[in-house]
Amino acid sequence: MTDFIKFCNKLSPLNQESVNDLLNNLKTKTYQKGDLLLKDGTVCKHLYFINQGLVKTFFYKKDKEFIMRFFPENVMFSILESYLTQTPSKFMIMALEPTIVTFIHQNDMEQLCTKHHCIETLFRKLLSIASLNMMKRISIMLEDNATERYNKFVTENNKLLQRISLGDLASYIGITQVSLSRIRAIK
Repeated sequence: MTDFIKFCNKLSPLNQESVNDLLNNLKTKTYQKGDLLLKDGTVCKHLYFINQGLVKTFFYKKDKEFIMRFFPENVMFSILESYLTQTPSKFMIMALEPTIVTFIHQNDMEQLCTKHHCIETLFRKLLSIASLNMMKRISIMLEDNATERYNKFVTENNKLLQRISLGDLASYIGITQVSLSRIRAIK
């Protein structure tokens, strides 16, 4: 839980009272590889922080998997549309390796935002960063070709290459595994 607080303080300094209140509302859970943190059709009720491990957010359309993001250690995330609107999600969250998360329930976060301006500022900054990251992801998918998308992934996420399957990498980039093999053979 200390990494969670360190992450928060880097983004937006918290006072001691807000840290104490935040700590009182945090929970930790361990997931095994393949476990779902969130199933499609359910409401995302938590803001997650990855202490250890790796997860992916994804959905299926016509039996084809589309991976939106990978989240490794020391990252905070949620399925924002579902979390903010408290409506069922079309996305799922799956542990890709044994994973330990610290999380806070949406109701608890709302109460803390109301009580502590510094936590409200933290939450606003989290939403801003998530929005920017999603805009960047959409831009890359629309503007770059498959080779450029692969090269950007390798440059920006090199440490993840050994932790994800080629099938997941291909899905993230938006190509088939055969196309990914061709791109990698050229390198």
